[in-house]
Amino acid sequence: MKQLISIAFLFFVAIQGIEAQKFKDLDKSPLDLIEYPGTRGEAQWARILYSRPQLNGRAIETLVPEVKIWRMGANESTELTLYTPMKVGSTSLAAGRYTMYAIPSEGQMTIIINKATHVWGAYSYSEDLDVARITVPLTEAGDSLEAFSMIFEKSDKGMDLHLGWGYFRAVLEFSK
Repeated sequence: MKQLISIAFLFFVAIQGIEAQKFKDLDKSPLDLIEYPGTRGEAQWARILYSRPQLNGRAIETLVPEVKIWRMGANESTELTLYTPMKVGSTSLAAGRYTMYAIPSEGQMTIIINKATHVWGAYSYSEDLDVARITVPLTEAGDSLEAFSMIFEKSDKGMDLHLGWGYFRAVLEFSK
């Protein structure tokens, strides 16, 4: 009887071990990271960590409603890390970590840089923690981007953050 109980116990433990090895599926909105400059060995100025939602046949207006706060991606709020002080619009930003949000409206987007960190979505967004609000024009491109995308590019004054999804594009300028 002791052997039967021991065998049953070992079988139970083995089954639990097999169950523990099941990995979850890939995120529908994968996490991505951009840095500036992107060259290894150079001192970094900035990094953005964000999730990349996909259109999947949906209208962008249903995913990013006008005049409502948007987390600039999916899942956790988009996180901006500045490794050096920068200026955005007329606001000087200290090196540090921030979250980014946006409020799209007809032909423009207000991009918000906020002091909150480790935030899921925009559910607990607090305007009191805003450090900068910059309104940039929204333009339309000839090609559509399936996934929300961001990229840094060198500019005369520092770096530009290019944002795009669907046919919409925007640029946020950072200067040193």
